[in-house]
Amino acid sequence: MANTKSAEKAARQAVKHRARNVTLRSRVRSSIRKVNEAIASGSKDDATTQFRAASGEVDSLVNKGLIHKNKASRHKSRLAAKLKALA
Repeated sequence: MANTKSAEKAARQAVKHRARNVTLRSRVRSSIRKVNEAIASGSKDDATTQFRAASGEVDSLVNKGLIHKNKASRHKSRLAAKLKALA
């Protein structure tokens, strides 16, 4: 339990931040899953569209400090390789 006013406020903020971070991370995972599903279905146009959207989502998490830039690069690189193999 928080002992000071500032610690209480920090605890309240942590709850809000965590909820927001969970939502953002979930949205990125969903966008990555959509790319993989589009690739599995064999639809190159749909997969390319989904890949562009997912890349933007992943980059936004890097800018917000939620994931490391190398992790973002790894995700995008693996998706791009799968997309290239589809062609």
